[in-house]
Amino acid sequence: MSALDRKMYRDLLQMPAQALAIALVISCGLAVLMMAVGTHRYLKRTRDTYYNQYRFAQVFAGVKRAPKPIGERLRQIPGIAALDLRIVNQAVIDVPGLNEPAMGRFISLPPYSEPTLNRVFIRKGRPIDHSRPGEVLVSEAFALANHLELGSTLKAVINGRMQPLTIVGFALTPEYIFQIRPGTLLPDERLFGIFWMSELELEAAYNMEGAFNAVAATLTHGASEAAVIADIDRLLKPYGCTGAYGRNLQVSAKFLSDELKQLQSMAIVAPTIFFGVACFLLNVVLERIITTQREQIASLKAFGYSNREVGIHYAKFVLVIASIGSVIGIAGGLHFQEFMSRMYSSVFRFPSFEFEFDLPLIVIGVIITMTAAILATLRPVYKAVSLPPAEAMRPAPPANFGPTFAERVGIHHWLSTSAQMVLRELERRPIKSMMSTLGIAMAVAVLVLGRFAVDGISYLLYFQFSLTQRYDVQVSFIEPTSPRVRRELEQQPGVMHVETMRTVPVRFRSMNRSRLSTITGIGDEPTLYRIISVKERPLKMPPQGLVLGKKLAEILDVRVGETLVVDILERDNLTLEIPVNGIVNEMTGVNAYMYRDQLHQILQETDACNAAFLMVDPLYADELYQRLKQTPRVASVLVKDTVVESFKKTVAENQLRMQSVNMMFACIIAFGVVFNTARISLAERSREFATLRVIGFTRWEVSKILLGELSILTLLAIPLGYMIGFGFCAILVMSFESENFRMPLIISNYTLGLAATVTFLSAMASGWSVQKQISQLDMIGSLKSKE
Repeated sequence: MSALDRKMYRDLLQMPAQALAIALVISCGLAVLMMAVGTHRYLKRTRDTYYNQYRFAQVFAGVKRAPKPIGERLRQIPGIAALDLRIVNQAVIDVPGLNEPAMGRFISLPPYSEPTLNRVFIRKGRPIDHSRPGEVLVSEAFALANHLELGSTLKAVINGRMQPLTIVGFALTPEYIFQIRPGTLLPDERLFGIFWMSELELEAAYNMEGAFNAVAATLTHGASEAAVIADIDRLLKPYGCTGAYGRNLQVSAKFLSDELKQLQSMAIVAPTIFFGVACFLLNVVLERIITTQREQIASLKAFGYSNREVGIHYAKFVLVIASIGSVIGIAGGLHFQEFMSRMYSSVFRFPSFEFEFDLPLIVIGVIITMTAAILATLRPVYKAVSLPPAEAMRPAPPANFGPTFAERVGIHHWLSTSAQMVLRELERRPIKSMMSTLGIAMAVAVLVLGRFAVDGISYLLYFQFSLTQRYDVQVSFIEPTSPRVRRELEQQPGVMHVETMRTVPVRFRSMNRSRLSTITGIGDEPTLYRIISVKERPLKMPPQGLVLGKKLAEILDVRVGETLVVDILERDNLTLEIPVNGIVNEMTGVNAYMYRDQLHQILQETDACNAAFLMVDPLYADELYQRLKQTPRVASVLVKDTVVESFKKTVAENQLRMQSVNMMFACIIAFGVVFNTARISLAERSREFATLRVIGFTRWEVSKILLGELSILTLLAIPLGYMIGFGFCAILVMSFESENFRMPLIISNYTLGLAATVTFLSAMASGWSVQKQISQLDMIGSLKSKE
């Protein structure tokens, strides 16, 4: 070991706590980088492999009823590589032991071969026997959530007739990696399941002999998806096509893609913040070391060490700290990658989803860490290299001190000696004070960011399910039905209030942009399903024209006063031009609304409805559910509280776990910043404090000076940290925005209070450590040192 290396290790041993604190902050950045990038890489790799092996379709379409011979014309469309004709429908499921009605999505399986596309992976059990009526495969998530076993029997109301079902296997499909019922925003594996049944049985049950109502297709390489979709729409339009769409709009694939985008954003935003704080600390610490070692630098150069050798010596000092942080960060990153894989395996259903060791990622992460550390300390290293020996042998020139603000206005007479010294130090070294304040403020900002998602999810649930959706139960019907259904529902047990709703599938077109969506008819002053803006104001529908959600308006690039071309997919050859008379800023979905009377007029119908919202007395809820399970016209039943509770137990719980990890990182950073600020100040002023002790100041009086400075810096940093944290959260909101959800920029008082409390506790712990160091101060050694 060379003499310079021995000196470097001696310097590190003199500041072990500071070096470890900085290493921990560096480790947080590397751990988050590995966690986000690693999870993104193997989640994307697992998805792509699953899509390819089980031939996930690229284009989907639904129709009311089309004859199978039309399938040959569909297969001849230029660009189509493979095509499946299916029967897909939904039914109410009566699960033993489950009070609420569940919803099943039934998908046909061909009798003589496996599906060409969207193939089924059977986790447990066997394929269905097409000669045995009632046999089904059920999605694994639904079976596990309801504690079903092979051989369990269920009842389903299929096209108005009760039919017993026997489970012969648990299955997975790339079409439903994320299992969520159509038209909802939250997953509920207990109340929504996928059922695969013989095509022969579904044909008979739904009167679809020789017909189909769903199409799935893959494309040849280089084919235009838009052209294929247009051709499919053209051929199927006479049969009630509800609009063909690409994989990017398929519900499960879209949720998974959004999650990958969020992981990609996390891999950029969070490590940048953590590495930024760590680089700031390294810069400040090395600057202080070089300032206090001026004479040593001069001696090294006088003994013949070159500028290059001196620069490498201090760069090694930085790299050793970064290496310690890298080792801790790699261990933490691997642990959190495994944690994320377990978390995602409970949300996304793959045949295999295991943690994989990613050596290239570790190498890249270490390179990024070392590069960031070196770049952060270029200035102080350059300062050490460029310092001439003769100048370095002299003490640094003293600052140009003058009267402080307190002395100029005359209020210093009312301040104690210690208080005057505190204010004098802060004012006479404004750059140092500002940098220390900024460092602590960054810690506060990271704490705010660490808990922001909890506030956002909590408010989103409150907004969507307390302000907007105030019903207890939503009932959807197989076909649009007459307004008499409202009176029938009001007579059901426990139903206190009913509101009906009419929705219609449409395709919006504006210039070269188009989008599949629905128009929801809204009546006068609804109470159970309201349209609320982000400012929590109910929307009053204009009597004419459309009101678009802000996200849909952005997709179509339209503004108020412009006109949209609207294809009504529920009616053949019905295309209208409708003006946009309002835009509402919502937090979920891509929605469009219209005054209900105008919608009925467009559809040339009376007051028909295809859904109803119920307010229910909880005492009669179970009896109502039993009635709804046996009602032929009911296609699905959604119990709001059950869905919200299921969401809290799965997705929200995983989010909270993730935020716990973020809070742990934030607390490490907060303590690291505050602790280093206090220790650096003590190291810079040890001679001054020793002098005060010699002239008669007690240990507590000397400690009050440093603790007073730390307290003022912390108090100034907290509001600044709130503002920086708000900016970090705004960046996160923009990077996480998707068509399904827009995270509200909401920061609760609890989060602000928690950030301030953790920062104060870190300051107190740092102050206690510094006070202990002052008590053990070597007065003789400190007084011998040069200014």
